[in-house]
Amino acid sequence: MGTGYFRFKQFIVRQEMASFGVTTDSVLLGAWAGVEDAATILDIGTGTGLLALMAAQRSAARITAIEPDRNSFMQAGLNFAACPWHERLTLLHSTLQDFRTDADMLFDAILTNPPYFVDSLQNPDEGKARARHTISMSHASLAGGAARLLAPAGTLHLVLPVIETRKFTEEAAVHGLHCARRLFVRPTPELTPARVLMTLQRGAVTACEESEIVIEKGGRHIYSDEYVSLTKDFYLKF
Repeated sequence: MGTGYFRFKQFIVRQEMASFGVTTDSVLLGAWAGVEDAATILDIGTGTGLLALMAAQRSAARITAIEPDRNSFMQAGLNFAACPWHERLTLLHSTLQDFRTDADMLFDAILTNPPYFVDSLQNPDEGKARARHTISMSHASLAGGAARLLAPAGTLHLVLPVIETRKFTEEAAVHGLHCARRLFVRPTPELTPARVLMTLQRGAVTACEESEIVIEKGGRHIYSDEYVSLTKDFYLKF
């Protein structure tokens, strides 16, 4: 379980009840994903509600968040109720597989920090295992669910470990979703990228636009200009 709370510039994320707390991965995705012009947004597996809250700060969209874990669902509900945009946020206790919209509404943008790992050793904590391993939502289920719920011109934004991106992009292609851009994330200049932020869309894409960001340059807690620029609207330290 997470402990305490995480204070951002415009909202607070409590995380003591959630199976997985605030992570740098989610903050990066929430700041990077192109959601500014979206009218409707879906957050799959919202956890603490962080991605939905960041999307609410960055857009005027109506946002739906789904979460199958009971404790995380309750935690997100408390965080939504306390934020400035609670009237635009809808939270549902549901898996992606079971989720259905009213009148077949489709979403302009879908955000998710999905279960990452397919074959690695699972966490003994069941809640954390479900949050980080593909127990209840495989790559195929995520790709198929996103394709079902995306508007024709909609975009899917997610973060994955580098080693899982090929498997996911292959599954996504089966459902007509293709990479439009991706951002490789290096913890420091000396380390290889650990994560990839991706945007996928329908139809053929001539080339996937690639870029890179380094989190820390020059030592512990000495952040790169690019990282500060991307996250400064959220982190108090910037």
